Amino acid sequence: MKRSFINLAFSLLLISCSSSDPNNNTTPPPSGGNNGGNASQWLIPINEVKDGGPGKDGIPSIDNPKFITANETTFLADDDLVVGIHVNGEARAYPHDILDWHEVTNDDINGESLTINYCPLTGTAFSWKSEVNGTKSTFGVSGLLYNSNLILYDRNTDSNWSQLKLECVNGPLISKTPTLVKVIETTWNRWKTLYPNTKVLDVNTGFSRNYGQYPYGEYKTNHGFFLFQPAIFNNALPNKERVHAIISGDKSKVYRFSDFSGGKTIIDVFNGSSYLIVGNDDLICSFVLPEAYEDLTFEHKQNTTDGALFEDNEGNRWSAFGEVISGPRLGEKLTASKSVISFWFAIAAFYPNPDIY
Repeated sequence: MKRSFINLAFSLLLISCSSSDPNNNTTPPPSGGNNGGNASQWLIPINEVKDGGPGKDGIPSIDNPKFITANETTFLADDDLVVGIHVNGEARAYPHDILDWHEVTNDDINGESLTINYCPLTGTAFSWKSEVNGTKSTFGVSGLLYNSNLILYDRNTDSNWSQLKLECVNGPLISKTPTLVKVIETTWNRWKTLYPNTKVLDVNTGFSRNYGQYPYGEYKTNHGFFLFQPAIFNNALPNKERVHAIISGDKSKVYRFSDFSGGKTIIDVFNGSSYLIVGNDDLICSFVLPEAYEDLTFEHKQNTTDGALFEDNEGNRWSAFGEVISGPRLGEKLTASKSVISFWFAIAAFYPNPDIY
């Protein structure tokens, strides 16, 4: 039975995202499948762009997502990971169980068109506005990888976008950057506690997938197992350790979940800017801390009933998205940092020699 499960997992892996050769050195054609602009020009080394196997849209994006309520959600265990977003007064959760198989969800939240994207090979999730050059678009999975990380393409111009580089790296929109919308990656139990009225992406996606089964075998727990080798390795931390990384230009600083055991707040300076980092055993988020707030002291709040994640000495209670939900500063909001939860190896590959708190 165990051997059958392993064989099935690797079959699914081959179908869904990649090659079984960990040193896969195949590269896309010079055009990278791009039909417009100077298609041969890339901002990243073309020899490090790998063909993931299934081709463009071989991993299908979810373009007509369906949602259910938290009470209707029976397929998630409390410790399952979700990507959470709170936009225009509405909370939505996108389970890893589904994103592992689709990687991209094009959604509309009360008039805000967003692309939620997740790379299971680097453990990185972002959300950005679904527009290119001010025109609404949708994004799909290009079938290409850079440093083991997802390359998306936009369907308006066929340009290729490196997810973790946060930049268009090939095509008519080369050098453009997406407009980010903050997401939080945490457990289902934590998310539904903070946002009990959340909507949840349903397994009724229109595709036949075994959403209860992780498609990559031991990938996320075996620190030495890679399907595609990144260009750079850094031994400072275990390769697949999940860290919170703040990104500033070409630099990054990471914070470990062990730093926040039991719930803590940290004020730190990185690359000339002050940040407030708030976290616990299964959630870390960070914000730019302007001078107007530097005299405040902050304290993490555990298992609140009003959705607050932290509180300050003035009595303001703050959400995980940095908004005051009660107190004298009601309605004020901190600016989210450019940050992501990531496997350590991916941050070290994209932002070499990152600082470690």
